[in-house]
Amino acid sequence: MHAAFDVAGIVADLAGLGITPVEVSSQAHSRRDYLRRPDLGRMLDPASLRMLEGRVIAPRPCAIVIGDGLSPTAVNVHAAGLLRDLLPRLAADGIEVGAVALASGARVALGDEIGAIIGARMLVMLIGERPGLSAPDSLGAYLSHAPRIGLTDAERNCVSNIHGAGLSYAEAAFRISWLVREGLARQVTGIALKDESGAGGSPAALPGV
Repeated sequence: MHAAFDVAGIVADLAGLGITPVEVSSQAHSRRDYLRRPDLGRMLDPASLRMLEGRVIAPRPCAIVIGDGLSPTAVNVHAAGLLRDLLPRLAADGIEVGAVALASGARVALGDEIGAIIGARMLVMLIGERPGLSAPDSLGAYLSHAPRIGLTDAERNCVSNIHGAGLSYAEAAFRISWLVREGLARQVTGIALKDESGAGGSPAALPGV
């Protein structure tokens, strides 16, 4: 929970995927603030807000936010690997990913504010989950259709337990891409979008994945 968020390392990993992320921060500027004031982790700090509002970002069907969350270790270790499997699946479905943001001091809801500012139709938030005794590096993915400030957990889908002894990158990417595709088609996420990705069997490998 107290591990450092390796922003430089993740930026380097994403560069290998051809991604240059936008770097933003919440209003929780220290780990102490983050843990004591969850509300601060749900709001962009003024500098990040001005920067995003001043950028010309063409709206795309999907945007991705990578946030440190309660387990920065999970994001440091797994975010780039998951994206390596996820991006080709989204591309195969004809879903274009626009901005990718790297968010420090992030709670899940911070992604909704970022997604609203950049005009994403679907927001995928990758974030470190609360460390447990068996999984200190568990990554979660939260999906919001038409992201905006004030969304509740009931309006998001979650794919959790992504780590070496849990959900594999391939299986997680399969489930996330299914939810993105169906969420965009049906214009919903959350309790209105039941995860039926397993109905078609196990994920088939894509070329180069």
